[in-house]
Amino acid sequence: MQRKNNPSLKSVELFAGGGGMALGAHLAGISPTMFLEWEKNSCATLRKNSDSFYGLSENRILEMDVRLFDPNLIPERFDVLAGGPPCQPFSIGGKKDGHEDSRDLFPEYIRVLSSAKPKAFIIENVKGLTAKRFKDYVEYLHLQLEFIDSCPLEGRDWISQLKILRNAKSNGSSSSYVISSALLNAVDYGVPQSRERFFIVGIRVDQKFKWTFPLATHSYEALIYDQYVTGEYFKKHGLKKKSVPKDLEKLVVRLNQQKPNAKPHVTVRDALIGLPVPKDGKGHPTFLNHIGIPGARSYPGHTGSYIDLPSKTLKAGVHGCPGGENMILHEDGSVRYFSVREAARMQTFPDEYEFVGSRSEAMRQIGNAVPVKLATVLLEKLKNDLIAASKSKVQNRSRDIIQMEFAL
Repeated sequence: MQRKNNPSLKSVELFAGGGGMALGAHLAGISPTMFLEWEKNSCATLRKNSDSFYGLSENRILEMDVRLFDPNLIPERFDVLAGGPPCQPFSIGGKKDGHEDSRDLFPEYIRVLSSAKPKAFIIENVKGLTAKRFKDYVEYLHLQLEFIDSCPLEGRDWISQLKILRNAKSNGSSSSYVISSALLNAVDYGVPQSRERFFIVGIRVDQKFKWTFPLATHSYEALIYDQYVTGEYFKKHGLKKKSVPKDLEKLVVRLNQQKPNAKPHVTVRDALIGLPVPKDGKGHPTFLNHIGIPGARSYPGHTGSYIDLPSKTLKAGVHGCPGGENMILHEDGSVRYFSVREAARMQTFPDEYEFVGSRSEAMRQIGNAVPVKLATVLLEKLKNDLIAASKSKVQNRSRDIIQMEFAL
C-alpha cells in the first residue's frame, strides 16, 4: 500500500497505540507528523511501518509518558489532534473508576490541545464512557473542550470546575471549539466486527462550521437479504444457499417485500477471503503475523465469532476469555483462535502492516486499536470539511475585497 503524497492537512496523535487511527489518517490523506505512545511494542510497530505507511523518521515517534510531554516540542504547525486516551477507567470490563483512576489521561489530552489549538481534534474511547455513572464527567469533558481557553482551572476539583463551566456556557461565554459527539458501531461502516466506540470531535470556532458524523453505510438487514433472500452471499463464497433459520423467518418475509438500501454488513468469512488457514506453530511464508494457535475450545458463554456474521468485539488479549471473541466459530460448531493476521483483518489493517512483539502483545495492540476503516471514514470527512471551510473563507475574503473596491 503506497503512502499518499502531498496531503493538504497534517496531524499529531497522542496515545497512538499500534496505529489504527494513525493509519486511518494516512489513508484519508492527512499526513501524520508526530506520534506519542508510551508502550514499547506499540512504538516498535509504529516504527516498523513508518517508512511504508507514514513516512516519519524515528525521532517523530516519541516513546514516552504523555504526562512528561512538552507540547512545544511539536516541530511544526498542524491541523488535527487525534488520540484515544486509555479506556480502562471507563471500560465495561474494568473497575469503572473513571476520573478517580490514575490512568484517566483526558486531562493530558486537554493540556496538549489547550497549548496547540489546532483547527480540529478527534477523540476515541469505549462505549462505557456513555454510561449513566459518567454522565457528569462526560459533560465536564465536553465543556472543557468547548471552553478550552478557560481550562484547566488550577486549584479546583473537577466538580467545582464543572459548575464554573456550566455558568460560562449559560452566560454565553465565547467558546473555542464547536463540539460534536456520537456513539458509533464500526460494523455499520464496513468493518467486519461489531465494535461500539464513543467519539468526540471539535472544530475551532474560526472554521465556522459544526461537524456532523457520516451516516452509516452498512446494515444487518442488508446482510440477511443477501444471505436468505437472493442467496448472493453464499453464491459469492461458493456455498449452497441455506434454509432460513426459524428466528429470521419474519425478517426475511419483510425483506422480500423491500430491499434494504444499505450495503450488507461484512462478515468474518468475507474478511478472510484469500487468506489461507494458518498452520499451528508455523509462520506463513507470505502473510505476516499468520501463525495458528492450538487449544481453542467452546463452552457456554465462550462460543467465538460466527463465520457468517461480523465478529464480536475483539478483546485486547490472547484468547478473548470473556466470550471467545478472538475465536472463529465454524458452521459445524468447531472453533479455532484467530491468528494475529486474521484479527488484524477484523480491524481492517492491511496485510502489509506488521505487528511487533509476542502474540499476546500483538493481540493487545489490535484489540485496543480504532478500526482502520472507521478511522478513515471519519478523518476523510473531517479533512474534506476543513478544506471546504478554508476555501469558503478565501472566497468570502475575495468578495469582501471586491465590495470594498466597488465602494471606493
